Amino acid sequence: MSLEQEIKQEKFPSQRIKALVNITFTSNYLGIGLKQRIEPFGITLQQFNVLRILRGQYPGFVSNTQIKERMIDKMPDTSRLIDRLEIKALVEKHKCNHDKRLVDIRITEKGLDLLKDLDSIEEDFENFMKNISEEESGILNSILDKIRGSVISEGENNDTTRE
Repeated sequence: MSLEQEIKQEKFPSQRIKALVNITFTSNYLGIGLKQRIEPFGITLQQFNVLRILRGQYPGFVSNTQIKERMIDKMPDTSRLIDRLEIKALVEKHKCNHDKRLVDIRITEKGLDLLKDLDSIEEDFENFMKNISEEESGILNSILDKIRGSVISEGENNDTTRE
């Protein structure tokens, strides 16, 4: 179904505006799909993201600051998010030896087991993309990188004009 049919809008001011709306709409659509798949496991999308970051560094520790920098959804309060994961025994926390303001976090065996159960979600997500080829996926990735790059540089330009 086309974007116009999905949101019941006949026309857009330009193809660029339509593309922006389409990216936002599709992002929300994919987020809802992922959320529905992980909810039965008792974690949120943000917690899933943190666990995947920590699994990538296992058996090492990652600081709370590094986790925040690497998260897909840049939420302001990663400390509370990590606390909730610790309560569920999915992560363990330790004071950072070289900087007392930081906390080092590592995924637990229970957290690794949970992610193993959730690995099938990656297959589901890949199925969401089955209608586009690897080449088209590469082009889409390049385009999305360009968009993010212009958003970041535009944000930097706006910050300097306010000073």
